[in-house]
Amino acid sequence: MDSRAISRRGLFGVAGLAAAGATALAAAAPAAASAADGPADGSLGRETVPFHGRHQAGVTAADQAHETLVALDLREGVDRDALRRMMRLLSDDAARLAAGRAALADIEPELADAPSRLAFGFGFGPGLVAAAGGVAPEWLAPLPAFGIDRLDPAICGGDLLLQVAGDDPLVIAHATRMLLKDAVRFATVRWRQRGYRRARGTVPDGTTMRNLFGQIDGTAGPHPGDADFDEAVWIADGWLAGGTSTVVRRIAMDLDDWDLLGRADREHAVGRRLDTGAPVTGAEEHDEPDLAAVDALGFPAIKPWAHIRRARGEGAERIARRSFSYDDGPLAPEDTGVGLVFIAHQADPLRQFVPIQRRLDELDLLNRWTIPVGSAVFAMPPGCDRGGYIGETLLE
Repeated sequence: MDSRAISRRGLFGVAGLAAAGATALAAAAPAAASAADGPADGSLGRETVPFHGRHQAGVTAADQAHETLVALDLREGVDRDALRRMMRLLSDDAARLAAGRAALADIEPELADAPSRLAFGFGFGPGLVAAAGGVAPEWLAPLPAFGIDRLDPAICGGDLLLQVAGDDPLVIAHATRMLLKDAVRFATVRWRQRGYRRARGTVPDGTTMRNLFGQIDGTAGPHPGDADFDEAVWIADGWLAGGTSTVVRRIAMDLDDWDLLGRADREHAVGRRLDTGAPVTGAEEHDEPDLAAVDALGFPAIKPWAHIRRARGEGAERIARRSFSYDDGPLAPEDTGVGLVFIAHQADPLRQFVPIQRRLDELDLLNRWTIPVGSAVFAMPPGCDRGGYIGETLLE
């Protein structure tokens, strides 16, 4: 008999083992899928962020996993009345989509029924304020020139900013398309940028993001809910009362050169530990950095050129960050195609953002591996009540 032959009894034994193994795998599969995918009942998809309120949800919402920013240029001849019609359309459809309902003329309503913390923000550039016949604040203009900038005009500025954020990129893509359909008679797309963080459920809510350098990014506040958030972010008077300013910077990263650094060098360039995000003088992420501490040789423990030292804002120099990574390819000649879409909200960029940026421009060691290639400043009006619309404080 051929030694390779299998007896009838042996064949049934093998078949029994295979069936038992398949049954065990089938039983384990749902548990594994549940552990990997989060709640199986779709509850994350049903979470909503209210559109209406004193402030725009794009500023106050907890950080989501994905964001799309689109800057538009107004078409020639768009006046105050046209702007009023456009913003009514945009606000109405944004409110519907945020609640998990289809936009008014949506022919794909199934794409709107799981909003996944969808939230919107609308920002006005100097061109829109001028077209409305309004008075622009002094800071609503391009930022001062910085030596590290390699800006491409094609991804700078804009008359209207659409900010669409949430936890499901499919929902964001659909919502963005709905808003662009609303705006098509009034404006054209100038630039579009997409960014992401870790997927919802990968880490506990509220965990500080990591950028593509592997660094904890955005520890320093203020954050929504912090005691100093309102004072740092909200404007107190005029048509922007209850609103804020938004600075958008596209910062390209040189990951290949960064990868050549040792771990200690990467930590000292930033001033924080890679594993915990703690200052190199501390043990926990939110420990206050000791800028006076020295090492065993008597040199500053946090180096003079460390990002954490240069970016640290005291008193009035506080900004609320809301940033996302990107790796979807270059949008400009100096763009490496990977980097950070950096978003900052503050009451006055000239008083809060610019001083920090000047210090970074002068001596931040990270400048060796980062290149700002896009920049824009927008005025974010206050939120609105039901029946109102974003921008009514300027346009009515």
